[in-house]
Amino acid sequence: MDDEANDQNTVVFNLKADCWKNGNSKDATVEGRYVYSSQLEWDPKGDQAETMADSPPRPVNQDIVIAKLAPGQGMEMELHCEKGIGKDHAKFSPVATATYRLLPLIEILKPIPEPLIPKFISCFPEGVIHKGGENGVYVADARKDTVTREVLRYPEFEGYVRLGRIQDHFLFSVESTGVYEPEDLLPASIEVLRKKIALLKLALDAIPIGTNA
Repeated sequence: MDDEANDQNTVVFNLKADCWKNGNSKDATVEGRYVYSSQLEWDPKGDQAETMADSPPRPVNQDIVIAKLAPGQGMEMELHCEKGIGKDHAKFSPVATATYRLLPLIEILKPIPEPLIPKFISCFPEGVIHKGGENGVYVADARKDTVTREVLRYPEFEGYVRLGRIQDHFLFSVESTGVYEPEDLLPASIEVLRKKIALLKLALDAIPIGTNA
């Protein structure tokens, strides 16, 4: 860490585990073979015991296997947890995978012949096209479309449908590592972006007008 560790920027956990056999026979049971995240013990520093009393630091999931030991083995360690950002190191990023795509555009140009409706519906993922409406079918949920363009393979549907993407409608998919709830990640990232924009604006406003700086 660049800054000296203290109770304002670091949380400390202790872990002590041992593995042993109950007896010397070949059928003796083994105790403590797996070390779990639930065995991490928080070691409050400074005034953390008071300030964090309502929500003591702990692993999000208690059943994560940290290590597997053999009889006679043991481990003892002190773990320092630092809050960081992805700019410093990827391990600090709260996002596992983030992607976006444009919302699919499906336009029914004219009524689909009744005998062809089941086949037309089957050309799209389930839930995208439903039967009904003035054209015999209607777009129920374009978000579910995976843009396979399967319908364009069949000459009988030529001129009946137009496929595309809405260029200003983005669908974001954000997976969390567990630190944030997924629905909180995008608003939090937007807030970070807003602060960066505000900082950039202050820097630009500080540049004297009429200079070559």
